[in-house]
Amino acid sequence: MGVCNVTPDSFSDGGRYLGADAARARVDELLAEGADYVDVGGESTRPGAVPVPPREQLGRVLEVVRYAAEKGACVSVDTTSPEVAAACLDAGACAVNDVSCLRDVELAKVVAANGAALILMHSRGTQEEMRGFSEYPDDAYGDVVADVKREWLEAAKRAMAAGLPEKALLMDPGLGFAKNARHSLELLQRLGDLCELKAPVVVGASRKSFLTRVVDPEASPDQRLGASVAAVFHAMFLGADIVRVHDVRMTAQALDFMALLARGP
Repeated sequence: MGVCNVTPDSFSDGGRYLGADAARARVDELLAEGADYVDVGGESTRPGAVPVPPREQLGRVLEVVRYAAEKGACVSVDTTSPEVAAACLDAGACAVNDVSCLRDVELAKVVAANGAALILMHSRGTQEEMRGFSEYPDDAYGDVVADVKREWLEAAKRAMAAGLPEKALLMDPGLGFAKNARHSLELLQRLGDLCELKAPVVVGASRKSFLTRVVDPEASPDQRLGASVAAVFHAMFLGADIVRVHDVRMTAQALDFMALLARGP
């Protein structure tokens, strides 16, 4: 899953694809590099980000979603707004990527009404309430894997009660969202426990701050490629179904070569 942030302030590439022409070129780039899905978002989810009104989100993403869908891409729209989701699904998106853990159950109703999929990501609170990258009380979780699984299942039950079929739900553990670096690392290390859920698992580790456990803490997000690719290998080895990445070409190349090696001489 390739990332197309149509925002001025995303943590990794804020502003690069804010213009319509740049966003369409980004979609073309992701597809040419081997993305199976294109995830389009018009609202930053970095810590401290302020909510973007639905009308403004739609002004950023709607034509990009339509363009990507017309190119034949499977498009997910990264939003917590039922209004934005409805318009984008109507424009050709096939999924909604919800980073709020279903704070608004109306979102699930919109997804169900459109016969689409919902990527339900674990989180706690809003982006405005997040204090910083990989900053969260260490004792906020008893067992982070068990707690994330339980809280995600509670959100999944709310979604299904709103009419969404179980088969339409995907699970994202939310690395970096209401989690410090240790929490995110442990979730990734023990991802197999989460893959025991019935839902397909989506992992988004790309360029995130917890990767600086092995990278210079001052390294910019785009200097975390090695750790990002290693996280992808680990996630897929443990059973992840989809990996959400910024660097599609390098990730796909590495995965393709690993598959070639696995086939043997």
